[in-house]
Amino acid sequence: MALTREECEQFLARPHVAALAVAAGPERGPLTVPIWYQYEPGGEVWIMTGAGSRKNKLISAAGRFSLLVDQLEPTIRYVSVEGPVTRTDPATHELLREVSARYLPADKVDGYVDFAEKNHGEQVVIHMRPERWLSTDLGKL
Repeated sequence: MALTREECEQFLARPHVAALAVAAGPERGPLTVPIWYQYEPGGEVWIMTGAGSRKNKLISAAGRFSLLVDQLEPTIRYVSVEGPVTRTDPATHELLREVSARYLPADKVDGYVDFAEKNHGEQVVIHMRPERWLSTDLGKL
């Protein structure tokens, strides 16, 4: 059974690891990779990735991407959201810290942020306006 828009937004706002999908060209299927993301209900979704990464190049070329988040317990539930890129900005220390704190225990955030800043190279933040939603909750059947 489909979720309401409010239920979709609340589900997406939780710290799930998403599967990002973006068109990879006429002779290939979409690039699909796990990724951390940030979202607040009613706002835009954003992801952080390397400025020179394949993800960034493909998203820039396509102008849009999709995210799928799911859970298996206590019931199978998922939300997929797709939409256009609204902007790409250089990543900041504050945004790296924000997304890291969403996924990591508090005592691991500083170490991860330090490691990422030293080892991941130049990062960008890509914003997407949710345009199409697809969802289900098998627990509602």
